[in-house]
Amino acid sequence: MPKLKAGTIQPTPAEDAAITAAAMADPDAMPFTDAQWQQVKPLARRGRPLGSGAKTQVTLRLDTEIIQKFKASGDGWQTRINDALKSWVQSHA
Repeated sequence: MPKLKAGTIQPTPAEDAAITAAAMADPDAMPFTDAQWQQVKPLARRGRPLGSGAKTQVTLRLDTEIIQKFKASGDGWQTRINDALKSWVQSHA
């Protein structure tokens, strides 16, 4: 049993049984069956969103002034560097 906060009031076994019986009798609050739980999908994923799979992680050394300039324009600076490199590649194809 997890440690409870100070002042938490636990129902007695009789109160717990009465609460469970009332919940089970409520037609709008019927519990899922095991089969229904198997079909449940999470609403949201935790952590970073999955990438497109079209990028390769590399280690690249750039001049400090370049990094400072891109970072100074706010979040998304790595994406802006990628866009700048992509633009250069397309113009030199």
